[in-house]
Amino acid sequence: MLFQRILVTGANGLLGQALVERLAREPGYDVLATGRQAEPLNTGASGGYVSMDVTSPSDVRAVFDDFAPDVVVNCAAMTQVDACESERERCWKVNVDAVDLLARACLAGGSRLVQVSTDFVFDGRSGPYRENDRPAPVNFYGRSKLAAENAARGAGMDRWSVVRTVLVFGTGERLSRSNFVLWVAGELAEGRPVRVVTDQFRTPTWSADLADGIERVIRFGKTGTYHISGRELLSVHEAARAVAEVFGHDPDLLLPVDGRSFSQPAPRPLHTGFLILKAETELGYRPTPFRRALAAVRDTLACSESRP
Repeated sequence: MLFQRILVTGANGLLGQALVERLAREPGYDVLATGRQAEPLNTGASGGYVSMDVTSPSDVRAVFDDFAPDVVVNCAAMTQVDACESERERCWKVNVDAVDLLARACLAGGSRLVQVSTDFVFDGRSGPYRENDRPAPVNFYGRSKLAAENAARGAGMDRWSVVRTVLVFGTGERLSRSNFVLWVAGELAEGRPVRVVTDQFRTPTWSADLADGIERVIRFGKTGTYHISGRELLSVHEAARAVAEVFGHDPDLLLPVDGRSFSQPAPRPLHTGFLILKAETELGYRPTPFRRALAAVRDTLACSESRP
């Protein structure tokens, strides 16, 4: 059997863990997970793992020379929006220079590059967005991710794909960052009130669904940009209320506010979210309904807490 060799960067993050698990279920893939850490954080993951810093030319060259990937999925990124605003040089190095480095390595080795991107490439004035809508980021994180999309094209005319997504949530092992659902559920579980904006709209995305969408891009050898997210357009407050109800917490602890009440270094686009008809039509992508995905997250957390 001829295996397709797939290199996953940022494999210790939320999406990276979900993607490695999803790819491991396909017998035709030989998966190599990489991350900055010396060891994989997901103890249940199958396949190989090596430490690789995506900003290091020598690290990238060594892994490409040894593994010779057919496909590279870049899940590595600096995603803390406010930190990107204040630490622009570090943000650009991780989010743009590293993608350029990976794209050049892909071009030299004939590999395909799948670059993960974000709804924050849009200004939030006219969402939900299609793939061919004009990007206009309102913060430095969004600008860096748009530049990364352009850098990914350096992998070759028909050797790149961009997968944009929105407000990803889910579970993983020893994650360095929380996510919206886990944060809201954790605060409410402790009985703490949570201020949640009512004027920002998103299509929340379960990490397992996003991983499935990326696997479909790989399987069908797709080139171009795909919007892969949830289908339901919700205000952040509506999404938080669903979290409270599914997890069995008091929704009255959610305090509705508008974005102007927050003092943040980076502005946020108000009305994003995606139209996913292209992914549904070309990839057969079918996202899990939001509340059903929340129930799966809740049950996974309950199982992990019950283990000795």
